[in-house]
Amino acid sequence: MQRICGARAYGPDPIKNSFWRASVSEQPNWMRPEGAITCDIAVVGGGYTGLTAALDLAEAGADVVLLEAEAPGWGASGRNGGFCCLGGAKLSRKQFVRHHGETAMREFFAAERDAVSLVAETLDRLAIDADCHSEGETQLAHSAAEMAGLRASVPVLRDLLGIEPRLTEPGDLAAEGLASPEFHGALTLPVGFALNPLSYALGLASAAAAAGARIFASAPVQAIAPHGAGWRLRLNGAEVTARVLVMATNAYGAEDVPAWMAGRFMPVQSNILVTRPLEPDELAEQGWTSRQMCYDTRTLLHYFRLMPDNRMLFGQRGAIRTDAAAEAAIFADGRRDFARMFPSWQAVEMDYAWSGMVAIARNRTPYVGPIPGGPTAFAGLAYHGNGVAMGSYAGGLLADLVLGRPTRRPYPTVMRAPMGRFPLGRFRRAMLAPIYTMYQLGDVDWSKRPWSARSGVA
Repeated sequence: MQRICGARAYGPDPIKNSFWRASVSEQPNWMRPEGAITCDIAVVGGGYTGLTAALDLAEAGADVVLLEAEAPGWGASGRNGGFCCLGGAKLSRKQFVRHHGETAMREFFAAERDAVSLVAETLDRLAIDADCHSEGETQLAHSAAEMAGLRASVPVLRDLLGIEPRLTEPGDLAAEGLASPEFHGALTLPVGFALNPLSYALGLASAAAAAGARIFASAPVQAIAPHGAGWRLRLNGAEVTARVLVMATNAYGAEDVPAWMAGRFMPVQSNILVTRPLEPDELAEQGWTSRQMCYDTRTLLHYFRLMPDNRMLFGQRGAIRTDAAAEAAIFADGRRDFARMFPSWQAVEMDYAWSGMVAIARNRTPYVGPIPGGPTAFAGLAYHGNGVAMGSYAGGLLADLVLGRPTRRPYPTVMRAPMGRFPLGRFRRAMLAPIYTMYQLGDVDWSKRPWSARSGVA
């Protein structure tokens, strides 16, 4: 397999100190593939997309095999911040209209809402206990100018999403348990909730297996090639022959498995810190008692939430390099940002710290559709850091496409657009340094001392 990040990004080190891994009971003893395996549909990737597709296919009676290089939920689906919320594309409303038109924009935003509903319905239907909390999501303005932008967005969001956004003016933040010297107000959308992302992924995996899907762990696919009217997948010590191929590896995919993947996604890191449980008097001292899932208005954003056990989760977009030194630097940077936002907690211990990768597409919208140029194959990827909802939604769409049935949920036009390749091929991550620098400059609150702003890139 040819991958464009350093080997460490695909190994155990970035996730060894994950709160989610510590919070769930021991994982099932998944099968390992051996010898020759035949199936109708082979799904590669054991995250939300692959697991939802496998579950839907198995419930429809299909003969499906899922192959995961590590274990279900090992990748981004088991290590993200647990925000089930609106999102999936990396385009502003104006950019969306300019590139795709008003109708396509509204179609996609409706799918965003539907994706959140799908996860809620799935959790309820499968009785998955995932520590859900938060009533929608709250965006906090990191500058007065950004707060003015949030105020101006209310009628637009009301029209676009059919919901009633709620503004919190600066003087009212403390009364809502959102006290911080960092923020100039907030906007809350009553859609979405927070959850334990690994519990959700493992619940999907168990349900898929119970429905008849054969799930194999420790099964990295080394090569994929056409074989007659279908596909042959080569693994270490095993070989899988399938009529239909579904690729659901997202940011953890390889450039040559299959060759179509090359250059079509950009892996971008995200890092998360989690504190020890905070005492009631510590919460009161800071004035942060809300359990809303929150994020700020920066492009290189921070995302954070007070969890049910009173630990504070604090995430940010990560380093460019994937080595241990770069990760240590970005964690130190995150710790400084945390102390600035929550000064009463600046000495609070961080019990957990880990990282993972999300995928970005060149056109900054997700892709769900066929892989051209061979036997029947499909792919779903590029959720731009919002994979809990949109990755699950993509998995359901993939199942419908594989079975040749009408999609049960809307299939937005922009998600069908062919995926273009990034320039620079395997060296495309070199583009991140100048892009991140540009974003950092745009994120500075120039009403404060710009020279005191920390870099968000290691």
